[in-house]
Amino acid sequence: MKLIGKILLGLLLTAGAVLGYLSFRKPDSVAPSTVKVEATPERLKRGEYLFTTLSDCDGCHSERDWSKFGAPVLAGRRGVGTVMPPELGLPGRVAPSNITPDVETGLGSWTDGEKIRAIREGVSKDGRALFPMMPYTYYRSMSDEDVYSLVAYMNSLPPVRNAVPRTDLDFPVGLMIKGVPKPSGAVAQPDRGDKLKYGEYLTSIGVCGECHTQAERGELKMDKAFAGGREFQIGRFIVHSANITPDETTGVGTWDEQRFVKRFKDYGNFNLNGSPTANQSNFTLMSWPAMSQLDEDDLKTIYAYLRTLKPIHNPVDSHPAQPNPN
Repeated sequence: MKLIGKILLGLLLTAGAVLGYLSFRKPDSVAPSTVKVEATPERLKRGEYLFTTLSDCDGCHSERDWSKFGAPVLAGRRGVGTVMPPELGLPGRVAPSNITPDVETGLGSWTDGEKIRAIREGVSKDGRALFPMMPYTYYRSMSDEDVYSLVAYMNSLPPVRNAVPRTDLDFPVGLMIKGVPKPSGAVAQPDRGDKLKYGEYLTSIGVCGECHTQAERGELKMDKAFAGGREFQIGRFIVHSANITPDETTGVGTWDEQRFVKRFKDYGNFNLNGSPTANQSNFTLMSWPAMSQLDEDDLKTIYAYLRTLKPIHNPVDSHPAQPNPN
């Protein structure tokens, strides 16, 4: 009995030590750079493209009309922050911040270097680790010039006073995420002449793999990377992400470049005529009207990269029938 007591005491002391370490641990980070981003016309244009289209910052940081297909951004609510719907099954309250330049409730008191560190390294102004639903593990590869452009555009947003509650994660997730942030260092501009490498870069900062890969307890199942089937629910609607590997029967293996580009460009008319009402048969997290504005060459480059992925057979019912509430 004494031996068992000693073992139990040892386990308790070990658990306490681990808990204490995680509680006081600081995320791996470096001091933010002292850079002051110059807002050139080229950077503002590129930054808007990244924010609204390729990297889809609107997807989490803007208030959107979920009653409409593609959930367009509500007028005047770009970047104001929001609280993620509980149906998504997140570990606690996840509230993407107000990232407009409002001093009191947004990023108006942040330096450009602090914004860059948050975007690419996942560390807030106050040194907190950000919940990695903010895809800084992907943005870590974002080039210096692209992140400067993104910050320049964010700085140009109208400041909107909108207090968003702080993210409050369940135990032990709030402790475990402290190990996710990592310094990015300097990141060179990708070579657009290398189509496959540039396609990989666009796919990464477009965070395509995150939604198009199934996850279990928050961890992506990399044996099914890009094979779709991840479930998302907003309100009463449910969608499963598509298989975008080059599998010929369940993915996009039979698609040619023209069909891939057309899939995006066909939604361009919604920007002019407005999105139709959302229903279970068309519900999506993809901001198709915004993504219809992706540069055609970028789409062709992304297509070329996706063709190099391992084909994975994974049938997906993107819009499953809703259960009868009765």
